[in-house]
Amino acid sequence: MHSSTVYQGASELRHLGVIRARGADAATFLQGQLTNDVLSLGPERAILAGFCSAKGRLQASFWVTRPAPDELLLVCAADLLAPTLKRLSMFVLRSKCKLDDATAELPLVGVAGAGFEPAGAMTWRVQDTALGKTIRVPDAAGQPRCIVIGANAAALVEGPVLALDTWRWLDLQAGVPLIQAATVDKFVPQMLNYEIVGGVDFKKGCYPGQEVVARSQYRGTIKRRMFLFDTDGDAAPGVELFDARDAGQPAGMVVNAAPNPQGGCSLLAEVKLAAVDGVSQLRLGDAAGPSLTLRELPYRVPREAVEVP
Repeated sequence: MHSSTVYQGASELRHLGVIRARGADAATFLQGQLTNDVLSLGPERAILAGFCSAKGRLQASFWVTRPAPDELLLVCAADLLAPTLKRLSMFVLRSKCKLDDATAELPLVGVAGAGFEPAGAMTWRVQDTALGKTIRVPDAAGQPRCIVIGANAAALVEGPVLALDTWRWLDLQAGVPLIQAATVDKFVPQMLNYEIVGGVDFKKGCYPGQEVVARSQYRGTIKRRMFLFDTDGDAAPGVELFDARDAGQPAGMVVNAAPNPQGGCSLLAEVKLAAVDGVSQLRLGDAAGPSLTLRELPYRVPREAVEVP
């Protein structure tokens, strides 16, 4: 989709922030809190991870890097950083781990377009470059992309500028969800395809909500999934979707949204699988709201609510 259009430049990622965890027990502490395997993480790669409630609902989502054995960086939505930092800090107890907001010290810049990415960089690889600590994130709309942590502004200032809304739209095309304030405690990870994009490790051991997440994967049925849509309406995280054929109850919820550079709006939305086959009947906000057009994600999303053996 839109592969013929070039989206190139650097964007200051003001919608994101950085939580830093430091100390001898930092990795061990986070291993017991997040959905992915932090202990095996080295300085050369990044991972996705979620922070769940005891009921298995996502409280926050992160891109995690480990620049040193006793230091980890968690990139999350800026509007969730303060409450997430407070909640994580409640569980530190006697662990040798200090958590702080490192956003001002480690500014984030997104860079898109051919020629910007480090040579040979595979997705989720971390490299030190002239721009700063550079994470290769999933391509979108045919464009290679990186996030730079602690960006060297002088090295970026002369390059083209990419609008933040365009970067956020590219994130939607990559199909990697971001939990924001409006969607806290709304979704089990699988509802957002989080295990498909590598955000859940089912062998890593316990964390809050682990039993619920594992049961959804192995013993239950996953009846809701995340899909990409376009609409002429004005979407926002937390707005409900309705199926015009069954207007009595919501059929889904907007996870993330951004203006489409071609016009209108694009959105990632969690939707009942039963409603996806009749996608032309899905509406934004209420049963008479703007219609939604289903678009392709860069990975396969199961369309049937089949019990997983």
